[in-house]
Amino acid sequence: MTTTTTAGTTALTNIASLVTNDPSLGDGTPIGLIQDAAVVIDGDRVVWVGESSKAPATDNAVDAGGRAVIPGFVDSHSHLVFAGDRTQEFNARMSGRAYSAGGIRTTVAATRAATDTELGANVARYLAEALRQGTTTQETKSGYGLTVEDEARALRIAGAHTDEVTYLGAHIVPPDHAGDPAAYVALVTGAMLDACAPYARWIDVFCEKGAFDGDQARAILTAGAAKGLHPRVHANQLSYGPGVQLAVELDAASADHCTHLTDADVDALAHSATVATLLPGAEFSTRAAWPDARRLLDAGATVALSTDCNPGSSFTSSMPFCIALAVRDMGMTPDEAVWSATAGGAAALRRQDVGRLTPGARADLALLDAPSHVHLAYRPGVPLVTAVWRAGERVR
Repeated sequence: MTTTTTAGTTALTNIASLVTNDPSLGDGTPIGLIQDAAVVIDGDRVVWVGESSKAPATDNAVDAGGRAVIPGFVDSHSHLVFAGDRTQEFNARMSGRAYSAGGIRTTVAATRAATDTELGANVARYLAEALRQGTTTQETKSGYGLTVEDEARALRIAGAHTDEVTYLGAHIVPPDHAGDPAAYVALVTGAMLDACAPYARWIDVFCEKGAFDGDQARAILTAGAAKGLHPRVHANQLSYGPGVQLAVELDAASADHCTHLTDADVDALAHSATVATLLPGAEFSTRAAWPDARRLLDAGATVALSTDCNPGSSFTSSMPFCIALAVRDMGMTPDEAVWSATAGGAAALRRQDVGRLTPGARADLALLDAPSHVHLAYRPGVPLVTAVWRAGERVR
């Protein structure tokens, strides 16, 4: 790859295949694939895409060397504000112990004991790790503090690194409220919400046996909405339950996990604006049943892929890895998986400016050391992302 750069417009040329995620472009498929393509960037925006031979004159040029270009990944579900890890838990689980929500308490203790500096350094580390693998938009949550002070500081720390910040005080009922979960729900919807709302865009709840039931989850999400936070839901991960139906009822941006779905759940998602966000890293790391992406896609639901990066059940920041899992084990085609990891993630964050490479979109893109995006699934585990631009700036 050769580069010539000064101030002004920049063209990436000699792109073997370009994923735009605009079906009006290129081959007319949902990923809008253009062969022998070019992209023109002006400032932080894409201003032109098309065939290389038709590219307008620009101030600068980057020769992609016959490689593929895709939109930067949009990781719409992660838990990056934490301390410690759960190596021993993972080792035990791989030796036969089942995963349950209770392991979260280990991370809560470590996170409460950590300093702001330590937590901020961890967030920066994992965001940098994800960026190297092509992730240019990252959502992350609180949920490992579970006190008013610790949840608020988690969100302050997260907000210093990303605009997509989610209040997850309702991750589990912490040990100090184990005997009175109603009092903890009152805290999450009262003083904790008041302290956290200024720092978050979203509110989330783990609606699951061992965490929060449907009535508790509805109360929490409704209270958050009254404070201007839009809902997301950890739904139907470990068992069948009310999470998906609640997400659709409350117009949540996403229902995340969606591992155990009834026909009614699938139908509800297919006829709503709520995105089904699938997190294959969690199933991989817990040896659980895979979500059935094919069933959702065939019904017409919008599907996103995300890492669920967290220290307990999915300690990966790699969207390419999740794409490979989705293709191999969840019934997705390579095109569908790449769309879901880019445009699907953007839909799960209700964003129009990321997850696509079309005029007006933010200039977030990844250059692959491969001629096609299909190699993300075809060559699993290989570090194919060789360059990354975010908001028009080359950051790798």
